[in-house]
Amino acid sequence: MVLDNLPQGFTAVSMDESFFFFDSIIRKVWIFRSTRPVVRITGSHQHSCLFGAISLDGRQLFRQYHHFNEDTFYEFLKQIHYKFPRCYLFLDKAPQHYKSRKVRGYFEEHKDSLIPIYLPTASPEFMVLEECWNISKGDLLVLTYYTSFTAFRTMIGQYFRSSISMYKYLTGYTG
Repeated sequence: MVLDNLPQGFTAVSMDESFFFFDSIIRKVWIFRSTRPVVRITGSHQHSCLFGAISLDGRQLFRQYHHFNEDTFYEFLKQIHYKFPRCYLFLDKAPQHYKSRKVRGYFEEHKDSLIPIYLPTASPEFMVLEECWNISKGDLLVLTYYTSFTAFRTMIGQYFRSSISMYKYLTGYTG
């Protein structure tokens, strides 16, 4: 299938999910030789699950959930289908994507307008959003301390609602 010749009204959409843990990521830092760096951490295991979808035409959709299971994926799938009514959906082979009866039923019910394309297992290089997650985690988590989990989730939401265009950044599009 050549993506330049998609059927009339169809677009290609890549979707993925990632976990953002409520703690600081420590990377290399410049310090004086005689000092020891102090990094504040929460010690918490709380996390936010972020779902994302980006289309060839630059439209994007991001949503936060507390968990990644068949129910949250099903809800996000319906939002993708609403935003992209006719699409080829590129996704990985997470069990929630293809083993759930509810999800398989949704794909079957909408087989003429929502066509799943499962990418090979263990192939993050084919997932457009993998770089998006790397960039956003660097911006949001590296050497950053949040006073509460609520502040953490709020900052994630603000980051992905900002005028940032992940599509333009990821593709190098300047037009």
